[in-house]
Amino acid sequence: MTQIPRSALMLGLAGLIPFVWGAMTTLNTDLQLWGAHALGPRFVGPYVQLFYGSVILSFMSGVLWGFATKTTGPVATTGYALSVLPALWAFFMTGGGPVSAGMALMAGFIGLLGIDWLFWKQELAPPWWMHLRVLLTAIVVICLSVGVFL
Repeated sequence: MTQIPRSALMLGLAGLIPFVWGAMTTLNTDLQLWGAHALGPRFVGPYVQLFYGSVILSFMSGVLWGFATKTTGPVATTGYALSVLPALWAFFMTGGGPVSAGMALMAGFIGLLGIDWLFWKQELAPPWWMHLRVLLTAIVVICLSVGVFL
C-alpha cells in the first residue's frame, strides 16, 4: 500500500499553511501589512516560516524517535541518534538572520528527507511515508526559498 491515508494527507497539507502564508506575505506587501496588523509582525513573511519551521523539525524528530522504537539493538541505537538530528539542527542553526536561518531550514528539511528515507527503507515508516514526505518537503522548501531568495 503506497496510497497516503486521507487523514495523514489532509493534516500534512494543513501543516503547510504557515509556510504558504509566509511565502504569500513575502510576495504581497498589502497582505503582509494586513497580516502584521491583524496577527502581529512575527506571523508574516519569513518570520512565521522560520519559527514554525523550527517547531516542525523538532516535531519530526519525535516522529522519527517513534519509528526507532519499532526496532532493537544497533538499528534502534542508530535510529534514536538520527532522530534527534532535526531538532538539534533547528536549535543550533536558525539563530542567525532570516536569510541564513531560512537556508539552514531548507537544508534541515532536505536532510530530514534523507533520514525519512532511511527509516522507510528499513520498513520502520509506513509504506506510503515517502510519498507524503516528498510532497510536503518540496512545498516547504519552495516556500522557504521565497523568504530566502526574494
